[in-house]
Amino acid sequence: MAILNSFALLPASPPSKSTPLSLFTLGVVMSLSTGLANVSLKYNSVGFYQMAKIAVTPSIVLAEFIWYKKKVTFSKVVALTVVSIGVAIATVTDLQFSLFGACVAVAWIIPSAVNKILWSNMQQQENWTALSLMWKTTPITLLFLVSMIPFLDPPGVLAFHWSFNNTSAILVSAFLGFLLQWSGALALGATSAISHVVLGQFKTCVILLGSCYLFGSNPGTISIIGAFIAIAGMSFFTYLNLRDKKQQPQPGLQVSSALPKSKLSEGNGEIRDGFGTETV
Repeated sequence: MAILNSFALLPASPPSKSTPLSLFTLGVVMSLSTGLANVSLKYNSVGFYQMAKIAVTPSIVLAEFIWYKKKVTFSKVVALTVVSIGVAIATVTDLQFSLFGACVAVAWIIPSAVNKILWSNMQQQENWTALSLMWKTTPITLLFLVSMIPFLDPPGVLAFHWSFNNTSAILVSAFLGFLLQWSGALALGATSAISHVVLGQFKTCVILLGSCYLFGSNPGTISIIGAFIAIAGMSFFTYLNLRDKKQQPQPGLQVSSALPKSKLSEGNGEIRDGFGTETV
């Protein structure tokens, strides 16, 4: 992003109402979300990590209700429940964890949910673009990630063997991580925090089924059934979102109230709208 900024390729920050405190909060939450997730994978099994990941969905629903009084319809609750059950069946094969790892996983759920909510709201309500918001918050995130290394991952970077191959792999991974963060931010700005979580779970199911189809891996019949159950719930959730979007009133069609009333209509106790219809 610094390279893009040096060539003036980064979009300018919008004249929004974002305060330095809100940007600082988002940067700190991002560092906690990323750092705790990696530490959770270090001390817990993948199955336990997936269980904690599933818990992010109800956490987002609860947080948005507390902060923004945003309610989720019963149909969407059913769809999200089916998705969570399907992902659990597909991915949770073992639940090995340590006490420290379990505490880290539980502590990761809240900042992960808050991170998605803040990203989505700042882009949609304050007109931030994905890259400009990343440019403002990444230095803060980097600072707090470095400060957490001695406490969560000692001795961390100092004990790593920095060979040419390892360094090249890390740089490639970092570039792919940038693309992943960018695409995730674009998705959060275009949809919502809950939809972003569902999208991530869809990716998990696609990886599981794709590895089975393309590379002949055998995750087990139960896991495959769980993946299809989750995809069915995701399809239903997507259908509900699209239906709600179509049912929202279109501002461009509500022009009758702004049109002047006909004198003849007013005299007869009638009002004509701009499309020639009459109401008494």
